Amino acid sequence: MGPHPAVAAIRLAVRRVLHDVLTHHSAQDRHEPPLVLVACSGGADSMALASALAFEAPKLGVRAGGVTIDHGLQEGSDLRAAEVALRLRALRLDPVEVVAVTVGREGGPEAAARDARYAALDALAERHGAAAVLLGHTRDDQAETVLLGLARGSGTRSLSGMAATSGTGGRYRRPFLDVDRQTARKACLIQALPVWDDPHNSDPAYTRSRLRHEGLPALEKALGKGVVEALARTAQLSRDDADALDAWAADAEGTVLDDTGSLDVAALYALPPAVRRRVLRRAVIGAGSPAGSLFARHIEEVDRLITAWRGQGAINLPGRVGVRRQGGRLVIRQG
Repeated sequence: MGPHPAVAAIRLAVRRVLHDVLTHHSAQDRHEPPLVLVACSGGADSMALASALAFEAPKLGVRAGGVTIDHGLQEGSDLRAAEVALRLRALRLDPVEVVAVTVGREGGPEAAARDARYAALDALAERHGAAAVLLGHTRDDQAETVLLGLARGSGTRSLSGMAATSGTGGRYRRPFLDVDRQTARKACLIQALPVWDDPHNSDPAYTRSRLRHEGLPALEKALGKGVVEALARTAQLSRDDADALDAWAADAEGTVLDDTGSLDVAALYALPPAVRRRVLRRAVIGAGSPAGSLFARHIEEVDRLITAWRGQGAINLPGRVGVRRQGGRLVIRQG
């Protein structure tokens, strides 16, 4: 008799990712087995992920380790992190590390904690030469990310949610994007894995928490149970569309750029709006405007220099980048 369906589902998801990591790794270094780390908070999703990694990695000749981040945001968080590390070692993961981070204030509490977490994971992966870091985001997390993107009103890319593979050299892997949260919880229950529920996950001060406990249940009540699955599918379709438009914009760049680095207004005007705005965004970032401070309204303003030209003056963008129309050209300069 095989494992419970929930346990089988999480193991299969991890096995697929490990096969992919091995394929890429063997092309680079055949001498040493790759190291794969799991980032674990002690919650059900990441504990289920750690257990599946611990089970599958030895069978494939992959070294498996774990890391838990102490954000220092709650009383006793250091003890909690030490306890999670013990659980990871009990699963025979090695190396296992606890990393304490200082969370800044930039962009709100959720964004600041996320930035600190990824900076720490990046540094740890570099230090250990890890081939991949597994993250426990589930299909439910993906649905929440799509809704947050929808609320921001910032286009296809923000509706495409989290990528299955991201980060430097495809370092971050999310095996559970097709697995629902309930399956991960059930897998922990079946395997008698102790889990810890982060109080922040039910704290109404956090936007994602409100969405999880109030927003999505209300949507499911109004539209039926398939909402989470539909939103996750929207993410994948949007990602495919956004990737195609990005590729088109990268090609189009060559046809609108001249030797001086300015852009041909007529050639830009001929492009579909979705492609043209991407070309403009790439050009503005290339001139030194930080991507994180650049919003849709900034690009729309630049776009009006092409589509609604009435002799308006230069547009000032974040990063001291100025855009002005000069004859039939668009000149983008930092200074």
